[in-house]
Amino acid sequence: MNTTEPTSSYSSTLELFCANKQIRVFKINPKASHNFAKALSIRNKTDKVDARMLCQAGILAKEEEIHIPVMDVIVEQINDLMSYYQLLVKQRVQTSNHLEKLQHKESTSSLKKALEKEIQAFKQKEQHTIDEIKRLITKDSKLALKYQSIQTIKGLGDIATIALIHLFLKYPNANQKQIISLAGLDPIEKTSGTSVRGKTRISKAGNKLYRRSLFMGTMVAIRFNEEMKCFYDRLKEKGKHTTLIQIAVMKKLIIIARALFHSNQGYSSEIYQAHCGMVAQNSNVA
Repeated sequence: MNTTEPTSSYSSTLELFCANKQIRVFKINPKASHNFAKALSIRNKTDKVDARMLCQAGILAKEEEIHIPVMDVIVEQINDLMSYYQLLVKQRVQTSNHLEKLQHKESTSSLKKALEKEIQAFKQKEQHTIDEIKRLITKDSKLALKYQSIQTIKGLGDIATIALIHLFLKYPNANQKQIISLAGLDPIEKTSGTSVRGKTRISKAGNKLYRRSLFMGTMVAIRFNEEMKCFYDRLKEKGKHTTLIQIAVMKKLIIIARALFHSNQGYSSEIYQAHCGMVAQNSNVA
């Protein structure tokens, strides 16, 4: 058995090796391994120390958490393209910020034009990358159907739908609660005794790609999806903070998208009620 922390390209290479050699793997969440190291009072950070810590964590792993990794070629390709897309967006934002600073200075017009060209080039590359991912999805008839099913949710465009498909493909065995956690939207409470009552916040422990991709879709869904709009208004009337309501709507979008992904159905009020009708009453808005 091998214990791995999925934090770099090395972990992907190791998973591929284990898949080919039929070696069982326990994948530990990076945050969980960090907390485990703290619990063991490990202060040093070296390869040997990390390896020993991961070995100890693997000994404590539950049997159902250990399995032979299954490497899906399409998932890996989408993952690589989405990582590249994130890089392009980051570079475009940095360039835009630099251009914004120059607007208040007497800089040469040629420099500003050069930066504007770079920004446009980044946008074109971003769109080309998204188109490439869509081509990968449409090549697979089953994936294409799932893509179409998720896009029936008002508010979810190409980027949000691709991010969700990637999330569901990458973690096929995750349940509803785990999927929310993997997106970093699970609530974290800070209470101790009767004196400490901190605000409940989201963990942000998952991949920020999913949260960023869903943000605009959430805003659109609140405006044009009748069920989401009613849910938003109801929480607003209760005095909930706008940001917390937006996060709650984002959770619902993930839950519904996951249901459509597995059922290959289109969105409907009935599906909303079946999967989210009681969530507002029973869940903690974080």
